[in-house]
Amino acid sequence: MNKLLSIIVPCYNEEEVLPIFMEAVTKVRDGLRNLPDAPCDTELLFVDDGSSDQSLEILKSFHRADSTVRYISFSRNFGKEAAILAGLKNIKGDYAVLMDADMQHPPELLLAMYKELISSKCDSVAMYRDDRKKEGFFRRHFSSLFFKLLNKMSKLNIVNGATDFRMMKRIMVNAVLSMPETNRFSKGIFNWVGFNTKWLPFETGERPVGRSKWSTGKLISYSFDALLSFSEVPLKICSWMGLIFCFIAFMIGIFHFIKTLIFGDPVAGFPTLYLMLLLIGGLILLFLGITGQYLARIYLEIKQRPVYIVKETESDTDKGE
Repeated sequence: MNKLLSIIVPCYNEEEVLPIFMEAVTKVRDGLRNLPDAPCDTELLFVDDGSSDQSLEILKSFHRADSTVRYISFSRNFGKEAAILAGLKNIKGDYAVLMDADMQHPPELLLAMYKELISSKCDSVAMYRDDRKKEGFFRRHFSSLFFKLLNKMSKLNIVNGATDFRMMKRIMVNAVLSMPETNRFSKGIFNWVGFNTKWLPFETGERPVGRSKWSTGKLISYSFDALLSFSEVPLKICSWMGLIFCFIAFMIGIFHFIKTLIFGDPVAGFPTLYLMLLLIGGLILLFLGITGQYLARIYLEIKQRPVYIVKETESDTDKGE
C-alpha cells in the first residue's frame, strides 16, 4: 500500500487564487502517485480561516469533484497559527506538508521535498527563502534582525528566512501536537521539538492575483509574540535595568552627599531631576508593559479557550448531498 501525504493549505479570502493553486497542485499529486521508486498517494486538506469571500464555496466544489480534497471551515478568522494546528490535528497521512494557497510556496517543490524526506535520515524537510533581495529594504533587514534576536534570546536555532513551508513525518507531527499551548509560534515549536531537519533554499513564487495578507504592522506584532513565546530575556532585561538604575541612583546620592560635606554646595539641578524622573517613569511603564504581556499570555492559557472553533467540514457537505 502506498504511503499517504497530507497537504495542509491554510487559506483566508483566496477565492481568486484557489483554482490556480488547485490546477498546479493536481499535477504534482499525479507526479507523486506515479513515482517509480516510492509512489505516494495524497490528500488535500484546506483550512478556511473564516473567509468572507467565496473561498468556502470553492472548497466545497473541489470536494464534490474529488473526495480526497477535504476542508475545515472556522466560525471566524482565528489566524494562520490556528489554521496550522487544525490542519495537523485532522490529517490522515503518514507525512504532512504545510504550504500557502497563494502560490508563493511553489507546488512543484513538493516532489523534491518528498524525495529528500524518504531518501535521507531526516524527519522534516523545511524551506527557507533565498530571495530576500526581492523584498523591500525595511522588510528584508527587519526579518534578518528578527531571526538573529530570536535565536540569541531563546534556545532556538531557526534558519534566517525560515518559512512554514515544511514536510514532516508523522512522528514529528505527533510531537508538535503534544504541545497544548494557546499562544503558538509554529516555527519555534517545530524547532523546539527537535528531530532532524533538512533545510532547502527556494525562491518565493509570485502571487498570480491579490496581495499579501501580512502587513508590516502584523509582521511586527507576530515577531513580538514569537519573542515572548520562547524567551524570558525581556523579563531578565527588566530586572537587570532595575538593578543598574538603583546602583546609579545610589552612586549619585553618595556623590552629592560628599560634595555637600566638602564644598558646602547645595544640591541643585531641577532640570536634571525632572529628566531623571521622566526617564525612570518611562522605563517603569515599559517594564510593566513587558511584564503585563507575559501575564496576559498566562491569563489566556489558564482560561483554556479553544485555539479555533470549527463551523463545518467536508462531512457536512457529504451529509447535505
